[in-house]
Amino acid sequence: MSLQEILFWGLSFIALCAAVGVVTARNPVHSVLLLIVTFFAIAGHYILLNAQFLAVVHIIVYAGAIMVLFLFVIMLMNLNASTEPRKGSLVKFAGVISGGLLLVVLVAALKRTGALQGAAAHADIGLIRNLGQTLFRDFVAPFELSSILFLSAMIGAIVIGKKE
Repeated sequence: MSLQEILFWGLSFIALCAAVGVVTARNPVHSVLLLIVTFFAIAGHYILLNAQFLAVVHIIVYAGAIMVLFLFVIMLMNLNASTEPRKGSLVKFAGVISGGLLLVVLVAALKRTGALQGAAAHADIGLIRNLGQTLFRDFVAPFELSSILFLSAMIGAIVIGKKE
């Protein structure tokens, strides 16, 4: 067994255990923290697939921004287990059945598209250098237009949020 296989199975175990913990945790803050662990394990899978840029963006966007926002909202809402309505066994059973059906549909769709066959044939397909060359060689005009759009959105947000 190679080091890459050991890392894959280790990260998969961590991701699955943390994902189960997200669903079963009683405390919403613990659930958010376990979701961050799941995101880091998924980013590790991206690194194993030689997609370093995607791994870094995944950590920055999901673990850094969205999860902090979730944590903020949960702390501001002051969720309490005593005010949470109890769910009946029929609702839990329906959730398990619908989740299982979703899993079956996703696996069937992935088998049909051939996505479960393996990794990409080229070893340098996810490198940041290749992404930069593609962006600045083939798509330089749309890239610069989107940067101007983001700049105008930032200026608009500053003007709207400015106090008189």
